[in-house]
Amino acid sequence: MYAHLGDRLVVESPSTGVTRRDGEIVGVHHDDGTPPYDVRWSDTGDVTLVFPGPDARVDHGAEGTTASAGTTSDVDRGGAVDSAPVAAEAGDVGRRVAAARRSKGLSLEQVARQARMAPQYLAYLETHTADPGFGSIVRLADALGTTYVELQGGGADRPPGQGVALRNPVLRDLDEEECRALLSAHGVGRLALNTPDGPAVFPLNYVVSEGTIAFRTARGAATAAAVDSEVAFEVDHIDDSMSQGWSVLVVGLCRTVTDPEKVRRLTERAYTEPWAGGRRTMWLAMRMERLTGRRITSVPAP
Repeated sequence: MYAHLGDRLVVESPSTGVTRRDGEIVGVHHDDGTPPYDVRWSDTGDVTLVFPGPDARVDHGAEGTTASAGTTSDVDRGGAVDSAPVAAEAGDVGRRVAAARRSKGLSLEQVARQARMAPQYLAYLETHTADPGFGSIVRLADALGTTYVELQGGGADRPPGQGVALRNPVLRDLDEEECRALLSAHGVGRLALNTPDGPAVFPLNYVVSEGTIAFRTARGAATAAAVDSEVAFEVDHIDDSMSQGWSVLVVGLCRTVTDPEKVRRLTERAYTEPWAGGRRTMWLAMRMERLTGRRITSVPAP
C-alpha cells in the first residue's frame, strides 16, 4: 500500500464492502508513500496516526495527486523541510503558525519534530484551511515559543494592536468593489453617532440589503438615536499575530424601515439574532453615501 497527500483512506466492512469510515491523508511518514499515515477523518475532523489493516484501501485520484504535487513541501537530500509561501486558502491558525515559524528562522522539519507531528501535515496546515485539535496547537505553541491563545488569534479580553508591527508594512486604499465584498460577509460592525450625551460608538449585528446597511434595535434604545441622522458605520478584521488587518467605513443617512414587506425580507435574511438579546423589532437602514477602506499587509519577500 502507498499513498500521497490528499488521497483518501477508506475502511470497509470485510463482509459487505460497505464504507465504515473514510478520511483524507494529510501526513505521509515515508518517502515511498507506505504506512503509517496521518488521517483526518470525515466523521469527526480529528487527525490520527493510522497503520491501515486488511480492511483498508487508498483511493488515489487526480485531486489527491494534485494536492500532493502542489501543496507539499520538498525534502532535500539533507532531510530539511520547508514550505512554499502561505497559500491563499490557508486558515488563520496555519498562517499564524507559518509566520511564527519563519520569524524564528525554523524549518518545517524542526518544528514538526518538536511538536511530534509529520512535517507533511505541518506543511498541509500552513497551506490549507484546517482545524487542528487542542493537543496539536498546544504542541505547536510549545515548539514555536508562543501560546495556544496567540495561535488561536489572541486573547478575547485583550484589545488588538499589541503585536509587533510588520517590518515592511504596506497601507493601501481599498476600492469600492473590495469594500462592498468585505461588508457583504456580514457579522458585527460599529455604529458611530451623536447622542444627547455626546458622540458614541455601538457594536451591533448588521445585514447588507439593497445597497444599505440594516440593523435591528428597539425604540428607546441608544442606537435608535441614529434615525434621520448622518451616521458612520465601520467594520474591520485585525489579526494581531500577523500584524495585518483591514477596515471599511460607511457614511450615510439613517432611516427607519417602515415598509412591512422590506421588514419581512430583512428579518428573513438576518444571519443571526442580535447578540445583545431582548426584543429588537425596529429595523434601521443607512445609505452607503461614502464608502472607503484600507488594508495593512506586508511587502512580499523578493
